[in-house]
Amino acid sequence: MKFLIWAFLLFTNISIAQSDKQFVSDFLLEDELTSGNLLSQYEQFDFSNVWNKTPNEVIYGIIGEDHQRIRIKLLSINKNTENPNEYHVYGKSMVKETVCDFFGTITIKKVKEVKELHFGVDDEYKNNGIKKQGILIAEYSFDENAQQKHSGIFKGNLYSKWYFNKNDKMEYDDIQSISDSYTNNAFIGIWKSYSTDKEKVCNWADWRVPNANQDFDIGAGEFSVSEKYWKKGWLDIALKNQAPNGAIVREKSDKKMKEWWE
Repeated sequence: MKFLIWAFLLFTNISIAQSDKQFVSDFLLEDELTSGNLLSQYEQFDFSNVWNKTPNEVIYGIIGEDHQRIRIKLLSINKNTENPNEYHVYGKSMVKETVCDFFGTITIKKVKEVKELHFGVDDEYKNNGIKKQGILIAEYSFDENAQQKHSGIFKGNLYSKWYFNKNDKMEYDDIQSISDSYTNNAFIGIWKSYSTDKEKVCNWADWRVPNANQDFDIGAGEFSVSEKYWKKGWLDIALKNQAPNGAIVREKSDKKMKEWWE
């Protein structure tokens, strides 16, 4: 019996490692990484700019096996002056009509560079002075306000692509964003309820949802959700995809629409 338990745990760990390796390969598109962890060489730089660039309307997330839509907005990201690899985060989450505040941390664990720089279609960025490119792998833990309804904790791993520009500043790497499979800032983990201790899969990222069911995202050139999931908060995406090129015209107004996190 002990041998069977040991064998099962070994097989599970190998499967998780292979799954993680496959995700990173897909995440990088055609890039290859150099060996070694360069974390200590990048501690002096501020990565917060990498996590707050993308418009919120193209940050897509799921919670639970039924892929209920979750929206996440990081409102404040500040580097910890006492720990160069840790960032203090404040943000909000929304599931259906429930909005919760959360506070937490992003802690960078690995920084890796790509072997060969990429410059986009027709080398569009070749003369922009890009010095380095790579990914970071971090752990995140966000605690929702326990006084609010349906609150809990988000935990998992974060994968982000960055580049180092000519001004020695970290930038969000969207150079390959024209690619059909492009995504960035992939948060992959769980949400755990305060009241029940029940855990749910919870993943979100820019432009695509990471590690979703194979039948969830049926889009090729852009994110598109299968009809099976529309009732889980994705109907607006379906309507947008069915009426492209401005076919739906909204009435113009000088009044600014209030965002869900405001």
